[in-house]
Amino acid sequence: MPENREKNTGKDITITLPQPEIAEENSLEKTIKERRSVRSFSQDSLKLEEVSQILWATQGITDKERGLRAVPSAGAVYPLTVYVSVRDMEDLSPGVYEYLPEEHTLKLTKDDEVTREIYESALRQDPVMEGRVTIVIAADYDITRTRYGERAERYVHMEAGHAGQNIYLQAEVLGIGTVAIGAFDDSGVGKAVGVREEESVLYLFPLGKK
Repeated sequence: MPENREKNTGKDITITLPQPEIAEENSLEKTIKERRSVRSFSQDSLKLEEVSQILWATQGITDKERGLRAVPSAGAVYPLTVYVSVRDMEDLSPGVYEYLPEEHTLKLTKDDEVTREIYESALRQDPVMEGRVTIVIAADYDITRTRYGERAERYVHMEAGHAGQNIYLQAEVLGIGTVAIGAFDDSGVGKAVGVREEESVLYLFPLGKK
């Protein structure tokens, strides 16, 4: 792993991600037209740069002055947390990482490879086991509920959908396949990934080369 990407601060290990590229030649219309769910992947490893780009599209900061992100959030309160379960990536060890949007970094939260545990909790769906990486989107409803009361659940689910579509579109541009998975045992995936007690798992996105 390149030394300039890893910082060990006591017990915490954080990975500085490559900066996202803002390309002009990719047609949004073409990307939308060609986007499809992909359930079978090649055995090629994913690159750190590719996963970095997808994470930025999922929750990355797009306006540093106001702290706004790549997807809309009711009241800009941002209740989502993005976890990355790594099975096979260049320049990144297997384990579970939390994406920190403000720094555009990954924080190691579990140094165990947990793909099998996620697979079992996701009803043994093949894309989870075949994927090189699985993005797990979790949410703390109370962050939105404090401001919007009983409508919070609706708003959080909308936001997760926005993030999921961005994953699809960014993956398509990079030649990476993914599929949105919503059928899984919530507590099983949460335990495998190590989500916080106040968070609920909403979405799984296994990623792999087409």
